[in-house]
Amino acid sequence: MTTLEQAAIQTDRPIRAHRRFRWIGGKAGAGIAITYLVLILLALIYIYPFLISISSSFKTDAEATQSPLNLIPQTWSFAAYERLFTTVPLLQWAGNSTFIAVIVTFSRVFFDSLAGYALSRLRFRGRTVVFAALIAVMAVPNVALLIPRFLILKELGLYNSYAGMIVPILIDAAGIFIMKQFFESIPVSVEEAARIDGAGVFRTFWTIVLPMARPAIITLFILSFQGSWNEFAHFIVSRQDQSLNTLTTGVASLTSGQLGSGNQYPLQLAAAVLMSIPVAVLFFIFQRRIMNTTEGGEKG
Repeated sequence: MTTLEQAAIQTDRPIRAHRRFRWIGGKAGAGIAITYLVLILLALIYIYPFLISISSSFKTDAEATQSPLNLIPQTWSFAAYERLFTTVPLLQWAGNSTFIAVIVTFSRVFFDSLAGYALSRLRFRGRTVVFAALIAVMAVPNVALLIPRFLILKELGLYNSYAGMIVPILIDAAGIFIMKQFFESIPVSVEEAARIDGAGVFRTFWTIVLPMARPAIITLFILSFQGSWNEFAHFIVSRQDQSLNTLTTGVASLTSGQLGSGNQYPLQLAAAVLMSIPVAVLFFIFQRRIMNTTEGGEKG
């Protein structure tokens, strides 16, 4: 091989390597583009029903029936929102939902934290059985408990009252499980100083451990508010009086009874859009706290 041929080969190698890198880079770029395309498609499938809810709430009844999947109304109408505040007792439903959601949320945070701390720290006979029963309750479908819950409320005289709507959902098994798991991530040594100073179990829990569980508490707070705000099945079996309607049962009544005449898609969807705003605002405010669930444990 001559010197000229060797020089040509040495010159050709970087060119081939560059082409190979460009081909690999192009292939990787195509893969990333396909991945993003699939993710965007899945996001649209998930978001599209919510967009339809918003757009249809600004349509007329006739347009919402004829073209329910169009995202842009041909004629923008605010009649559905006006009817919600004039002919529909929306404010009364919202007041009931807020009253129940606030009580249930704070009660769940307090009682679930207490129960979670007891299962995590206290050593008492039957603790394992109690925890197993807690897991078993989480495995039971909520719908299977509706009829027994209705019979108990009738026997206790709590049916058709705020107490009957609130008391059965004051404590949540999933919340107890979340708090127990978080408390176990906190080292026991952080409580020793409080015990040496003579602090009791509740004082140690309230002043030392609970402040460290802020991320878990915020997570439980949001889940509890969302669950009680959107609760439907329990409110159906626990009351009959129309004045006790919450937003969920009230919106459901728009398809039946005196308020259920006609199609009324815009009216129903406008109510659904409004009732989803508080939960969405709460979630966006605290979403970073939900994701950072190990913050308290790391500080400990």
